[in-house]
Amino acid sequence: MLSYFLRRLLTAIPVMFFVAVFIFLLLRLTPGDPAQAIAGDQATPAQLEQIRESLGLNEPLSTQFFTWVGRMAKGDFGQSLISQQPVLQMIGQRIGPTIALALTAMGLTVLISLPMGVLAAWRHGGLTDRAVMAFSVIGFSVPIFVIGYVLIGVFAVNLRWFPVQGYKPLADGFWPFAHRIFLPGLALASIYIALVSRMTRASMLEVLREDYVRTARAKGLSEIVVLFRHALRNAAIPILTVVGTGFAMMISGVVVTETVFNIPGLGRLVVDAVLARDYPLIQAIILLTAGTYVVINLLIDLSYALTDPRIRYQ
Repeated sequence: MLSYFLRRLLTAIPVMFFVAVFIFLLLRLTPGDPAQAIAGDQATPAQLEQIRESLGLNEPLSTQFFTWVGRMAKGDFGQSLISQQPVLQMIGQRIGPTIALALTAMGLTVLISLPMGVLAAWRHGGLTDRAVMAFSVIGFSVPIFVIGYVLIGVFAVNLRWFPVQGYKPLADGFWPFAHRIFLPGLALASIYIALVSRMTRASMLEVLREDYVRTARAKGLSEIVVLFRHALRNAAIPILTVVGTGFAMMISGVVVTETVFNIPGLGRLVVDAVLARDYPLIQAIILLTAGTYVVINLLIDLSYALTDPRIRYQ
C-alpha cells in the first residue's frame, strides 16, 4: 500500500502543474486590470503604469509564471495585490470557518442520508421509498440559497431557535459554535443528503438481492444487523466515493452558503479576490482546492481496502 500511495503522490505533481498553468493563463487572458482595481477610477495612466511595473505585470507571461512557480517551490505564495498581506496568512485566517462548515455539512449528510437510503431500499416500492425519492428530487432541484433563506425564515426568524447569521469559532465554546453552524451546515448538506441517500438506496438494492443476505436472514439475525453489518458494508464502496467527492465539492463550493449566512470563510474571500483581480490570492486558493481534490481522491482509494478486505494495493 505504501508504494501505491507514493506513486499516487508522484502522479499528482503533473496534475498540479497543469492546474497552475491553466489558472495563470486564465487569469491573465481575461479582461480586467488589477492596477486599476488598486489605484481606483481616478488614477492617471502614469500611476497605473507605475503600479504595473512595481507588481511585475509588464514582464512577459513566461517570466511571471516561472517567477511565481519558483516562489511557490520555496513556500512563498506571494502577497495580496490589494491588502499587501501574505496570501497564506489571509487563507489561514479564513480557512477555519470553511472547514468547520464543510465538516458539519458532511456529518449531517452521513447521519441523515445513510439511514434514509437504507430504509428506502428495505421498504423498496413502499411509501417510505417514495418519500425518500421525492425528498431527493427536491434536494436536487432547489438551489442552496433558497434552502438557506427558508431555514433562516423558519428556524431563525419565526421560531428563533438559531441566530440569523454569523459565526463563532470552536474556541469560543462548543455550544456557541454549534448554535451558529447548524443552519448553514444543513443548508449546504441538503443537495448532498439527496445525492448520498439515492446512491445508498441504489447500492443497497443490489446487495439485498445477494445470497449471503438471504443466508444471514435464514440464520435468524435481526433485520438491523443484516442491513447495517452485512448489506451496508458490502454496499459501501460507491457510497464512500460519493461522500469523499462531495466533501471536496463542499470545500470549494461554499461561496453561496457563506454569503447567505455571513460566514467569513474562503468563499467570501474568493469573491472579494475575483472582484479585485487579486492574482496571487486567486491562484493560491484554486491550487489549494485542487490539492484538496487530489488528497481526498487518494484517501477514498485507500479507504476501499478498509471496507473490502479483498482489495489489495500493490
